Amino acid sequence: MFRVASSISFLAMVAGILGLILRRELLQPLPWLIAVQAAAVLLMFWARVTFGMGSFHLAADPTEDKLITSGPYRWIRHPIYAAVIFFTLPPAIVSAQAPSLALAALIVLGAGIRMLCEEHLLIRRFPEYREYASKTRRLIPWVF
Repeated sequence: MFRVASSISFLAMVAGILGLILRRELLQPLPWLIAVQAAAVLLMFWARVTFGMGSFHLAADPTEDKLITSGPYRWIRHPIYAAVIFFTLPPAIVSAQAPSLALAALIVLGAGIRMLCEEHLLIRRFPEYREYASKTRRLIPWVF
């Protein structure tokens, strides 16, 4: 069930991103927004390198090897989802148009469901995940 929910959530995130691209609202020429999106890209790259480039799965499927707690995972549990949200949410808010806000909400909701699914599976595979989760925030260090 968690893998199915995770897959559907991933597709919702992709649909939201594609919708923002089609609306031409994902990339906007505002210096502060470019800085936020550049930081999101760097966070995504750092997380991918730390986690491993070959580790992507459509459905939630924790790695077999070990729990990753280094790199950006030292401060946030889901840096890749954080990067996606930080890249897509600000331009939707700037546009202040209902369709763009709905697409951004779809992305955030999809990421949220995927995080919960992955956490459930991580707890089952790695008992030490509970302690890690108690010390590390989901998306924003020391905040949330």
